[in-house]
Amino acid sequence: MIEIHLPDPERELAVRVERAPGAAAAGPPALAAFLAANAGLVDQHLLTAGALLCRGFGVDREDLLDELVRSLPGRRMDYVDGNSPRRKLGAGIYTSTEYPAEFFISMHNELSYSARWPARLVFCCVTPAAAGGETPLADSRRILARLDPAIVEQFRARGVEYVRNLHGGRGMGPSWQTTFETADRAAVEGFCREGGVSCRWLDDGALRLSHVRPAVAAHPRTGEAVWFNQADQFHPSTHPKPVFDAMMALYKGREDRLPQQSRFGDGAPIPLATLESVRATIAGQIRCFPWQAGDVLVVDNMLVCHGRMPFRGPRKILVSMMDV
Repeated sequence: MIEIHLPDPERELAVRVERAPGAAAAGPPALAAFLAANAGLVDQHLLTAGALLCRGFGVDREDLLDELVRSLPGRRMDYVDGNSPRRKLGAGIYTSTEYPAEFFISMHNELSYSARWPARLVFCCVTPAAAGGETPLADSRRILARLDPAIVEQFRARGVEYVRNLHGGRGMGPSWQTTFETADRAAVEGFCREGGVSCRWLDDGALRLSHVRPAVAAHPRTGEAVWFNQADQFHPSTHPKPVFDAMMALYKGREDRLPQQSRFGDGAPIPLATLESVRATIAGQIRCFPWQAGDVLVVDNMLVCHGRMPFRGPRKILVSMMDV
């Protein structure tokens, strides 16, 4: 027997799906069958809480995640136009962001800067870290409601411009080939045209991208307004201060060559105090749970943002991105 437990909003965010105490062991097929048989209820919980944590079903391998995702409604998306380092393991199956273990990965809704983003994310835990390594979650509706209204109004009115310089094979940050999962320039240009992204090839083989996106969005099914942008994460000040200071010194006088940058949609810089206020508000909404091997986490990508806590020891989390 499988039970559903609602979260304590002061400590948790995700609805939990777990084997009932004393019930026989249940593997990945049992979870897939339960999710399919209760699709309407699962959908409603995701639209209300924004996340579902399935524990005790042993989804701890790439092939098991692949089978589970195949049983869910929707189709997989490739991580095209992505800006974080990760490895593609199979059709629509990726490692989670491979960023140095000692750093916090700031909260974000996946690909919210892009013209096309996944509706849902499906994570599974192959190897939990020895310490830390949680995937923190925060409700994007609550973030919007708790932000300084003057800041929200500025972002609503002006939007966010994202600027990226993607090198052609050598340099800081990701290459354009990795970002777009192709070495075909024409395919990249076509993707940019469709998404309203300005792209320009530079003399050294790099690609400069620039586009303006809204900072606040409406969920397509619930109609709720959500804070949906990565202005604070794209800005160089997202890095620890020593790294930020070193980057700004390195690119002084040629800030247009920073690997990535954000500013208001009218081209004006976003004040550091504004970004810090946004980060502090988001931090106040973070809820964490410790990963266990075999856990599955399903996230509504517009209702809930996620990040990664620093960690020690080996850690392996896989993710599939879905359009539903």
